[in-house]
Amino acid sequence: MASSSSTAAMEVEGSGLPKFEPLKAQEMSDGKVQFRKVGVPSHRFSPLKKHWMEIYTPVYEHMKVDIRMNLKARKVELKTRSDTPDVSNLQKCADFVHAFMLGFDIADAVALLRLDDLYVDSFEIKDVKTLRGEHLSRAIGRLSGKGGKTKFAIENSTRTRIVIADTKIHILGSFINIKVARDSLCSLILGSPAGKVYSKLRAVSARLGERY
Repeated sequence: MASSSSTAAMEVEGSGLPKFEPLKAQEMSDGKVQFRKVGVPSHRFSPLKKHWMEIYTPVYEHMKVDIRMNLKARKVELKTRSDTPDVSNLQKCADFVHAFMLGFDIADAVALLRLDDLYVDSFEIKDVKTLRGEHLSRAIGRLSGKGGKTKFAIENSTRTRIVIADTKIHILGSFINIKVARDSLCSLILGSPAGKVYSKLRAVSARLGERY
């Protein structure tokens, strides 16, 4: 039989679903220091060094999370402090640093610290269609467009940010917007002409606009 203390902690609403009291940061972490490590690819060392203070300042001063670069392990290490207001700040900071390592601009990646409903989704061209040689090169070219025109059009229509790194594609945005952007990119990979993709994008973005 449930004790009176446990029933007090869990109130059952009229819908029949249990309602739990929100956990405090100390309870979630069990009072222990939490750690995260983010690997640094060799080609991101120079950008990391150049933009270190832009990464360090929001993480250390605003999110109250300790951050350091471990040169021997080639990783950025993060840990909670005694004054970290919420243990979830640690994961947000790890996502922020990871997004920068994937190639996103600091100004775009920092949105992961400020907003709760942003994510990074990654996939490879071969996940959509197996392409080799010139066919693969042409597919990558279709994704970017002349002077990056196609990529910018998809980003602006879906309110996302896209990084095309060789055969890997990374998308930063909300869940719904990522799905729309990914569908457009997949259509281009499968050979759809850019004009057709633009038309579909306009229709979908109009529906998204009405939803908001």
